[in-house]
Amino acid sequence: MKVSSAFILALAVLSIVPTEIRAQGPVDLDTVRAGRFDAGKMWTFEYAPMEYFTDTYGFAADDAWFERARLSALRVPGCSAAFVSPEGLVATNHHCIRGRLASIAREGENLLDAGFVAHSLDEERRIPNYWVDQLVSATDVSDQVLAAMDEAPGDDERTAARRRAIEAIEVAAREEFAGLGADSLHVQVVALYNGGRYSRYVFRRFTDVRMVVAAELQLGFFGGDPDNFTYPRYALDFAFLRVYQDGQPYRTEHHFTWSNDGVEEGDIVFVIGNPGQTNRLNTMSQLALQRDMTLGSTHAWYASRLQAIRDFYAENPTVGEALDLRNWAFGLSNSLKATTGRLEALDNAVILAKRADAEAALADSIAARTDLTDRYGDIIPRLAEIQSVKATMAAPYGAFLGLGSSRYGSATLLRARAALAYLEALQRAAPSDSIARFRRQLLAVGDLPRGLEYRYLMARLADIARSYGPDHPLTRLALPDGSPRASAAALLGASIMADSSAVAEAVASETLSADDPAVTLMAGIMPLYGEYRSTWGPLAAEERALAGDLGRARFAVYGGIIPPDGSRSPRIADGVVKSYEYNGTLAPPYTTFYGLYDRYNGHKGSVDWALPERWQTPPPGLDLGTPLNFVSTADTYGGNSGSPAVTPDLELVGINFDRNINGLSRDFIYLPEQGRNVMVDVRAIKAALEHVYGAERILTELGTGAEAGR
Repeated sequence: MKVSSAFILALAVLSIVPTEIRAQGPVDLDTVRAGRFDAGKMWTFEYAPMEYFTDTYGFAADDAWFERARLSALRVPGCSAAFVSPEGLVATNHHCIRGRLASIAREGENLLDAGFVAHSLDEERRIPNYWVDQLVSATDVSDQVLAAMDEAPGDDERTAARRRAIEAIEVAAREEFAGLGADSLHVQVVALYNGGRYSRYVFRRFTDVRMVVAAELQLGFFGGDPDNFTYPRYALDFAFLRVYQDGQPYRTEHHFTWSNDGVEEGDIVFVIGNPGQTNRLNTMSQLALQRDMTLGSTHAWYASRLQAIRDFYAENPTVGEALDLRNWAFGLSNSLKATTGRLEALDNAVILAKRADAEAALADSIAARTDLTDRYGDIIPRLAEIQSVKATMAAPYGAFLGLGSSRYGSATLLRARAALAYLEALQRAAPSDSIARFRRQLLAVGDLPRGLEYRYLMARLADIARSYGPDHPLTRLALPDGSPRASAAALLGASIMADSSAVAEAVASETLSADDPAVTLMAGIMPLYGEYRSTWGPLAAEERALAGDLGRARFAVYGGIIPPDGSRSPRIADGVVKSYEYNGTLAPPYTTFYGLYDRYNGHKGSVDWALPERWQTPPPGLDLGTPLNFVSTADTYGGNSGSPAVTPDLELVGINFDRNINGLSRDFIYLPEQGRNVMVDVRAIKAALEHVYGAERILTELGTGAEAGR
């Protein structure tokens, strides 16, 4: 759908003020106003901002341009990617595929540390259970979904009507695109504007995807956690995959061309990807609940589980490697740092003042229109009432966060929870198939290494004590030995739930007992957890419905001039390569290999800035002045990892992999004055392929579009 000239004109109704937030002395918050692009630039393809791009950047951003961009960009599990040759070559981030390297490794290989280069098609290795999606159609289906919901008499009926409408749309899409010619079709109907609009996305899905090139972990994640969400950066975070069909490289006419010249400061870039869920359209009361309750508990959960993994890994590196705990830790660390930034953003009075001004403007616009005020006029106060009720549940929220996690949770408690359900089913003489199901769930819980299990259990007991306080009956039940440390050790020593074999034996011999201390603890937890869930669930459902109605009102007021929140649906964001002020100095628009070696030599002995052996001395022929990473003002978020950064000519100049610390507020607001996305420069990738990895056939493929080397 093309955005008309009204797009440009309607922007004038929004207040335009500088969006930079610096420490410049006291700010009169009464004078702070919402900015033109505070809600960001995560434009959708079905509401493509053709005139805005054309008028702002001076090129013909027409239907054909957006189609080429859409069909060349890709989605992979958890990340974004792009076709970069006519033979199905795909570029993405190393950190998007590093968890898959173990699945293609052969005996004796450690591809995470050693890297991987396929020197022929025969050496390219298929990645199990992996896929690549190409967006072939993006269509607004709001009228169909919302009409069905409006005909329903109540909330439950509205939910059912929504589901039926979406199912019908998906069935029709599969029929319409049945002859697309892919391994399979993947159809999604995505709620935008918190459910105020709906879009249908049809993807051509490829499931034969093979590894071609992956940098070493120490290059892909150079700087480790200390450099994560910072800039200047010096990471070679790239990988190449290839899509196959019918056993041959997939031939595609839609791909980005590889830039030889790269970018300079002031150049325009467009970043295409799948940004994750943001909260830019939430109300002030919703933001306050996150600030005062939910984000704090989430931060504590991430921190405690990350510490548990790090402590265990430090004592048991061999076991840690076998379990891939480094990747587990990377994921938690990334989330922890992001959550820290989100909390800081919600503690920033200027950001909150800007958000409050935007909310007031929306409320005034709704009140000024009789076609909106009767239906939507009370939504913002009703949402505030829900947040007030949610705030009374801070204790169970913090105590039970992530209770069912199998990766970051205690296997003892997971098993005890399953055992409790199994024993209760036996006691009430439930149908045999139900008893069998509970038994399977109980026996399916595997063991963690004892040291990691102990630390996870200790963290859960600490959650309970912190959330409920020392005098609550649940805390006293959870900490009979006075502290999380002592109580966790005692529980592991006394409960058969700590050992899957012992549990299996007890089930077989029918000696499983509700008096087991872990089962007793879960018997104390589950009533409180059930009460919390039974209250929180309906509140959340009501909140979603109200947020959807507010989204409808917002779209009625502003249309597509305010893009929807990130939703892991395909987006295109515009920006400019630009330096920025930080720490009293100026961050460069790009870094070089000189900086990488400065960091390596300045942090000798540190694992975060270590280099693989073949990189420790600059390889012959490598120009250390080659740009390595660069930044732009493009609006990116989690899920944009691997996103192609392209020019108006659709030349690939970079691969997005991070954002700076100033960009962590993007969950709630887009502030381009200092917030930046961080990208790997294609010139650095080319230099590494040529001078380090010996990947001449890939260089040929990128440079000439010739068929992949056989």
